[in-house]
Amino acid sequence: MKPVASVLALALLAAAPAPRQPLDRLIAEAHFNGIAIAGGADKPDTVIATGLAAKGIPNRADAIWRWASVTKQITATIAMQEVEAGRLDLDQPVTATWPDWPQVFSDRITIRDLLRHTSGLADPNQTGPTLPDGLPAFYRPPAGQGGMAYEATHFCAEHPRAEPGVSYRYNNCDFIVLGALLERTTGRSFATLVEERIARPLGLAIGLFDPERPPVRHVLGLAAPGRPEDIGNLGSYGAAGALYGSPLALYAFDRALLDHRLLGEAATAEMWKGDPGLGAAALGQWQYEAPLAGCPAPVSVVERRGQIGGVQIRNFILPETKRALVLFTRRGDFDFGEVWQAKGFAYEMLSTIGCRA
Repeated sequence: MKPVASVLALALLAAAPAPRQPLDRLIAEAHFNGIAIAGGADKPDTVIATGLAAKGIPNRADAIWRWASVTKQITATIAMQEVEAGRLDLDQPVTATWPDWPQVFSDRITIRDLLRHTSGLADPNQTGPTLPDGLPAFYRPPAGQGGMAYEATHFCAEHPRAEPGVSYRYNNCDFIVLGALLERTTGRSFATLVEERIARPLGLAIGLFDPERPPVRHVLGLAAPGRPEDIGNLGSYGAAGALYGSPLALYAFDRALLDHRLLGEAATAEMWKGDPGLGAAALGQWQYEAPLAGCPAPVSVVERRGQIGGVQIRNFILPETKRALVLFTRRGDFDFGEVWQAKGFAYEMLSTIGCRA
């Protein structure tokens, strides 16, 4: 598989110094197969690629991977750009800009509810028909029924699981509806918004899988050793999980957020404000305090994770120390541990790089 990369990603890869021994040791001990990128500036301190992307092809940090639910972090950023510009209000109901959205609670579900999963909308992973192989039928839609505009007014508008604003219930419909709303209010397709708001300004080769076209060639995952993944139609995930790009491109996105090149300080702080009552849910990500072993006091961690099939991603941003850690693996059974519980592989990695001078 020939990797596809942006000019910026290739430059970052060429400029990155050799990986440092502590991270090498952690990666070797965990038998981590994938990509690890860490740093406190536009040029990462460390870029490590281990294992194979396919038979005979080593993993590369500039190869194209699916971003899965890390897509939600990009969607949240675009939504907050609209909030910052005064074109959307986090606490206005969806019907303020989409009066005929056919959902029973449409006049009560707010943009904030969608961004932090308190809408009570249906969950494609837990409700609706399931195919014989166990994959929800939602992710193998008939032709013409996999786009966000269709799903936002059909499956995602039907069978709510709860009233809005009551509790945190993770689901992909929240961001599919949000993506469809952004398309309506901006007059741009979501793919165009990603290109105009994120990819072009940052010089990144990222894009969106299309439900009506074959997927862009990218790194495939394994559900477990020797067991292939089952991913359905990647385009059907829309603004909830259909983005693709390189790990280096995700690191560059993190740096742009930290440097306020995509959002101002107030909008970024609002997006990164976790609610302890909702399991630390912020807007499109989580935010919590963690006692990293390498830091003198607990530090703020912004976390976004993603998984479709065998590909798993952990994206960590540390606003106080201005550092970021990006982890990609093609092993669906790899255990990252939990940073908020101060244990596991991701915690050890963050502890090593989190407060580095």
